[in-house]
Amino acid sequence: MDVSEPASISSGIAARYATAIFELAKDGKKLKALEGDINTLEASLADSADFNALINSPIYTRAQQGEAIMAIAGKMKLSPIVKNTLGLMASNRRLFVLPQLVATLRDLIADEKGEVTAEVTSAKALTKAQSDKLAKTLKASVGKDVIIKSSVDESLIGGLIVKVGSKMIDTSIKSKLGNLQNAMKEVG
Repeated sequence: MDVSEPASISSGIAARYATAIFELAKDGKKLKALEGDINTLEASLADSADFNALINSPIYTRAQQGEAIMAIAGKMKLSPIVKNTLGLMASNRRLFVLPQLVATLRDLIADEKGEVTAEVTSAKALTKAQSDKLAKTLKASVGKDVIIKSSVDESLIGGLIVKVGSKMIDTSIKSKLGNLQNAMKEVG
């Protein structure tokens, strides 16, 4: 059995819903509202174990999931497009793809705005000036506005690991030491 199959199925389901939501929001000139909804959903997915249990647990019936998600969407003040889509997803037992849906929508919105996200891992937190300079340098290379999503990994010792799309640049000292160690093994 191919273990990547369930992830690929989830991605396909999420992509179809995301494309539909995105096109409806774009046609209705509601991309700004959609972006706000995505931020709200993303924060809820990150912060609430109960919300994650609701969307992933098979013990809830379609009706229970639908009622709960509509109540939550109302409390979150989500736009009608997103609220109705969440209701449809609940009735089709597809709420489990919500994290992939949010990520796909974020990518579609960024693409529409001419932006790209760079995942930057550094040995210590980047200052605002460093982050801005890196974004400017990457913009010159990529040709789009760059949003920096940074994280800290002290095991890097120094330097950066930058991922933009399918490209990765690793200038960390940890990586350089690993390369040097491999070169020394080859000589001996």
